Amino acid sequence: MSSTAHQDLNRGENSPHLDIQNLKTAIFGPLSLQLAKGECVSIRGKSGAGKSIFLRAIVDLDLNEGRIVLDSVERAAIPAFEWRRKIALLPAESGWWADQVGEHFERAEKACELFKSLGLPSDVLNWQVRRLSTGEKQRLAIARALSFEPEILLLDEPTAALDPQATGFVEEIMRQQLAFGISIILVTHDAVQAKRMASRSFLLEKHSLVEDKGEKLT
Repeated sequence: MSSTAHQDLNRGENSPHLDIQNLKTAIFGPLSLQLAKGECVSIRGKSGAGKSIFLRAIVDLDLNEGRIVLDSVERAAIPAFEWRRKIALLPAESGWWADQVGEHFERAEKACELFKSLGLPSDVLNWQVRRLSTGEKQRLAIARALSFEPEILLLDEPTAALDPQATGFVEEIMRQQLAFGISIILVTHDAVQAKRMASRSFLLEKHSLVEDKGEKLT
């Protein structure tokens, strides 16, 4: 589905779902990228290249310049709180500020619908955060982000701390979201995962986004 959506975008039949134009920070830029509805684009690059900052700049968490349009609506026209629900950022390390898992979920009922698909027990909201493994925290953070039904997902190494089985759960959830029309920018160090999940792949290097033709990073 994502490949078809991308082909339609290239033919001009659909306007971009997300249109990033000349995004610039102190680390990189200007960068431009367009996503079709239901498309996954992957970004790889060396440590320190600015991949995480790129995602943070999209949701306006770091100082940046540029124009971003979601479904023909300018970022500047949407309140920051609403923008960050429409475009959900899942950082490499999720935040946990309370003792009990359930205290971190504003829309717990919606999140619970995702637990089984992510390989999580139904009573996990009653757990103490201190008993969670790194992988459980990451999967819970994915459920938390999806509970707000975003239009765009920005995923920063979402499976880096997961075993193969849990990685499979997360990738299947990603495929489901793409089928629903959610678009995804996936930052990953894993070239095989990028090929598996994304219709287009890029490298962030020398402060620019370049199409990944399959060369190995050095």
